[in-house]
Amino acid sequence: MNIIRAHIEHLDLIVKLFDAYRVFYRKPSNKDAAKQFLFERLKNKDSIIFLAFVNDEAVGFTQLYSSFSSVSMQPIYILNDLFVDENYRKQGIGVALLHKAKQLCRETNYKGLALQTETTNPAQHLYESLGWVKDPDLQYFWTNDALN
Repeated sequence: MNIIRAHIEHLDLIVKLFDAYRVFYRKPSNKDAAKQFLFERLKNKDSIIFLAFVNDEAVGFTQLYSSFSSVSMQPIYILNDLFVDENYRKQGIGVALLHKAKQLCRETNYKGLALQTETTNPAQHLYESLGWVKDPDLQYFWTNDALN
């Protein structure tokens, strides 16, 4: 297995995985929109994407967004996406991608990583096995009322 930091030249490889990731979360397949979205993220350096390969085949990715903790006055990464092709799961690829994200935090002196996932996502066991903990002091709230 090999993990690289993805660039625009890897766009088509990421799109296939990103589209499957969205379908996993019950969104309709839309590779054209996925390609445009990812192109913008990479072009504008809005996110960092790590891409995992097995035998020259792209089989997984993680996407990180930079943010800040105002309280600690330090930068953090938000691990927004983690996906491994179903044919390659339980082979350590997700673990390797998470380690790569942690390595980036160390190299860039970021405070840490935050992530959110559905309460039914089986990957929670993976996160917990690697030392991730649910923050007992914080709750996540959401609204899209501002758009109405």
